[in-house]
Amino acid sequence: KMSSGAADLRQRKKQNCTESDKMAPDERNKENSKLGRSPKYMLIQRFAKLFFGCLAAVTSGMMYAVYLSTYHERKFWFSSRQELEREITFQGDSAIYYSFYKELLKAPSFERGVYELTHNNKTISLKTINAVQQMTLYPELIASVLYQASGSEEVIEPVYFYIGIVFGLQGIYVTALFVTSWVMSGTWLAGMLTVAWFIINRTDTTRIDYSIPSRENWALPYFACQVAALTGYLKKNLNCSAEFCYLLVNASTYTFMMMWEYSHYLLFVQAVSLFLLDSFALAQTEKVHEVYRIYLLSLIGGYLLQFENSALLVSPLLSLVVALMLSKSLQMNMKKSTFVSRLLKIMYIYLVLTVAVTLNFLLKMIIPHKENEHLLKFIEVKLGLNTTKNFTMNWLLCQESLQAPSQDFFLRLTQSSLLPFYILVLIICLFSVTQVIFRRICGEPLKETVKLEDGRIGERPEIVYHVIHTILLGCLAMCLEGMKYLWTPYVCMLAAFGVCSPELWMTLFKWLRLKAVHPILLALILSMAVPTIIGFSLWKEFFPRIMTELTELQEFYDPDTVELMTWIKRQAPVAAVFAGSPQLMGVIKLCTGWMVSSLPLYNDDDLLKRNENIYQIYSKRSAEDIYKILTSYKANFLVIEDSICNEVGPVRGCRVKDLLDIANGHVVCEEGDNYAYSKYGRFCHEIKMNYSPYVNYFTRVYWNRSYFVYKINTVISFQS
Repeated sequence: KMSSGAADLRQRKKQNCTESDKMAPDERNKENSKLGRSPKYMLIQRFAKLFFGCLAAVTSGMMYAVYLSTYHERKFWFSSRQELEREITFQGDSAIYYSFYKELLKAPSFERGVYELTHNNKTISLKTINAVQQMTLYPELIASVLYQASGSEEVIEPVYFYIGIVFGLQGIYVTALFVTSWVMSGTWLAGMLTVAWFIINRTDTTRIDYSIPSRENWALPYFACQVAALTGYLKKNLNCSAEFCYLLVNASTYTFMMMWEYSHYLLFVQAVSLFLLDSFALAQTEKVHEVYRIYLLSLIGGYLLQFENSALLVSPLLSLVVALMLSKSLQMNMKKSTFVSRLLKIMYIYLVLTVAVTLNFLLKMIIPHKENEHLLKFIEVKLGLNTTKNFTMNWLLCQESLQAPSQDFFLRLTQSSLLPFYILVLIICLFSVTQVIFRRICGEPLKETVKLEDGRIGERPEIVYHVIHTILLGCLAMCLEGMKYLWTPYVCMLAAFGVCSPELWMTLFKWLRLKAVHPILLALILSMAVPTIIGFSLWKEFFPRIMTELTELQEFYDPDTVELMTWIKRQAPVAAVFAGSPQLMGVIKLCTGWMVSSLPLYNDDDLLKRNENIYQIYSKRSAEDIYKILTSYKANFLVIEDSICNEVGPVRGCRVKDLLDIANGHVVCEEGDNYAYSKYGRFCHEIKMNYSPYVNYFTRVYWNRSYFVYKINTVISFQS
């Protein structure tokens, strides 16, 4: 049934395309004869507009990629540093991703490298993991294949090739946003404004500065391409391009799902947007259900290629799509413009939501899964539905990316004029969509083609989709600051589309009922004048700052970490296992290749428990307790970071040692103040004193200003 439905839809698209091709010449000739223009002139004009628009889109993407590369070089002095110093710039989970890329390149063959990653027992002590599945290493697999297949070994160093691909993808990201705004507004001036706002608000649109190899930097460009293709696919007057857009949505959706373990959650938000769009009959039902089929096929393909990833089977996306498929028959039987049909529409929405929730609950009961249970616990605590003393949960709640956005975030968006124009565009579009929904409830059909003089921007399905989508992403961004990297790029796109769209201004003038000036003429003038004024003001205020960023030499140098890594490579045994904070262990694994006892990964319950146990080196526990914990993971060396041990955080109660004291019950409340209390001193302080019983279990072998390295004794001496 799915294949036959897809075939019918494609046939309808071809028929529409051929019909439009047959009808178009006569209509164009009539219009052109009235305007005194020949069809040849119009064809040249359209080709020129398309050519220069595509040139501007591609140029914007390339310039942004060059900008990122130049800024990265100025910030880290990458070209003048040794390999070890370059690798230290990858921090936390970024270090882990790049370390596996290095291992793939060192493997005797690609097949052997993939096998070692899927049966990896050289990274975490006493643990064999499928690194490709657990850490979503498909970007590294692709990068290593491209590096070796293209013969780049003699041309470019592996690190430059790797970060070059990521910067190139960011260029594609910007190009996709450009095209989306262009398709919606009809002018590539909107695309230029989108790119300008994106770059100016780079602090809030991307995390590329802080974490180059992070999964979202690999995945979000594909999602932007999918959104651009979906925008074209939903448009009413793009019949001939619908097939291309459909194929692009297919390819980009599946690629996006393979690049990021949390991609199905973002696709779920998109699916909810399409569900609401279809529920109010604001888009062609056949097109929307074709997108649902794409989701379903991508989930099945992802499940198979991600080593039967059970998280995809219990994802809310799958439950919603299946519920929509099951409920489609009820919607198909509805008659238009009747009271019964409106009643059935309400029942349809209720039925879909009920079936989706029930199905998801049943799947979670039937299918064993542990991957994302900590997310549900986190959401409960975040919403105030539960309280916990658990170290991991409280540590996550203290992360800046999981806090509510600060006032500085809104201030930055306001200073760049992005937020005010976004709110203006959103209000106009929302009111127009509300009007359209009210007309639909009253039984008035949608117009086949919406003209400029109609002033009904809310009848365009692609506009309604983007309005719903940005509202949903905005609600998430208001709860978690990390979600702003998903929301702000589409704020840039929607705001740029709005100020450059004559239809939006015409919609506003229809409400105001202007009579002194011809509204169509005024709408056309404002759609050119307003973005031009915005562009010049942004250029005057922010272009000098961007140039200063590129010309100002910064210095990132961490001599203590370089000395530590050098000592490990020269002095530590090859079979040694290191223990310490997960963030530092990621850097040690990358720079030295030595085995570690924990990693900065938060999608595995066992690793989360390991991280909490090893963090006890900063708690008020006895030397014997710490020794037992470390030896249970076969650790040979312990690395203590002075920055964590003597941390003076801006928020008391969010320091690692504070969270450990709470989890261990070492906090006493007196007269509203919290005091840490234990019969043992803080381990990371006491071990530096070199007295018994600490010297019985640990021997200091290296130290500098930031790090203290202790050998864990295999034979314990109890002499004082």
